[in-house]
Amino acid sequence: MDGGGGTHLATLEEGRPSECVPPASLEANSLKKSSWGVLFTGIVGGTLVAVYAVATPFVTPALRRICLPFVPATTKQIENVVKMLECRRGPLVDIGSGDGRIVIAAAKEGFTAVGYELNPWLVWYSRYRARREGVQASARFYISDLWKVTFSQYSNVVIFGVPQMMAQLEKKLELELQDDTRVIACRFPFPHWTPAQALPRVF
Repeated sequence: MDGGGGTHLATLEEGRPSECVPPASLEANSLKKSSWGVLFTGIVGGTLVAVYAVATPFVTPALRRICLPFVPATTKQIENVVKMLECRRGPLVDIGSGDGRIVIAAAKEGFTAVGYELNPWLVWYSRYRARREGVQASARFYISDLWKVTFSQYSNVVIFGVPQMMAQLEKKLELELQDDTRVIACRFPFPHWTPAQALPRVF
């Protein structure tokens, strides 16, 4: 403390008397702290943006009126679908294709197969899998809401739906599909259609 009662900002170092910090040093320390603050804010902000980007495609479908969650098809379910496609021809569509397992399996059986999926991450992954399996020419995937797609051009339709959507989808398909189209409903049946063929339900 000086004689006038004022105070001086000082640093204490071991073995040395206290010295006044020059204004330039104060400015440098302040800038250093400010830089660390900006860096920290940038890291936190970037992390939040990345989490939002990854999570949004998964969360958004769940907020829709009818949620079609991603539940991967089992090996047995894929085998059953392929069995139902025996002696069939024509293009195939998987409504809500998830990670592309059904579409890729159908493409390997000689079908031109298309998958519609709302989650872009799953579509990109499906495209990668199709390339890895060597069927990218006959297995295509699109990011789309199934209610905004017309399925009239397909001879074979596969759907892993949920009970809440089956009645509405049944009406949509009745209006769009040809009489000889084969519709394979996995997990849950349509409420008013009588199946021409059925296999034990596998979950």
